[in-house]
Amino acid sequence: MIPIHPQPVPGHPDRLRWIVPAEAMPYAGPLAGLPGPLAALLDDGTLAGVTAEPGAVVTRLGAGRTWPGAGARVRTALHAALEDPDGWTPGPGTDGDHGDALLRAAVTELLTGPVGGVARSHGGDIELVGVRDGVVTVRLHGACHGCPAAWFTLHQRLEAQLRRTCPQLREIRAASSA
Repeated sequence: MIPIHPQPVPGHPDRLRWIVPAEAMPYAGPLAGLPGPLAALLDDGTLAGVTAEPGAVVTRLGAGRTWPGAGARVRTALHAALEDPDGWTPGPGTDGDHGDALLRAAVTELLTGPVGGVARSHGGDIELVGVRDGVVTVRLHGACHGCPAAWFTLHQRLEAQLRRTCPQLREIRAASSA
């Protein structure tokens, strides 16, 4: 049995990130088809979505479902699905090389969620400028621009959280403000 470990997705109580061995998911992004056990959970409304990440599968609960009520079924279905590597079909825009598209999505989620929330709570903002070859470039605005704590926010919050799920991250850079 392939080992999996659930991890909450900050700011999204309806989602769990199931950490799996990197070789268990050969691509990252949206999925066009799933092995039978997971497809059945989508069909019956237990799940509303499944996305692949490098080293993880993210599941989103259907309306009215809870993790205490559905978690065991999702875990069992995911175990069975991971034993069927041919049952996974990548969707359009799926990155077979675990590249920048997934990293961009992860950065966007953090900047619109918990990390951006910290900046906004102090009168600032962090804008994603771009992602290329594993390098994330952001621009600091408002109170964040020139703030001595901005380094902490970028590296101890944004970078640390990205490194947990995006092994392709090489560096975070701050661009000069316009």
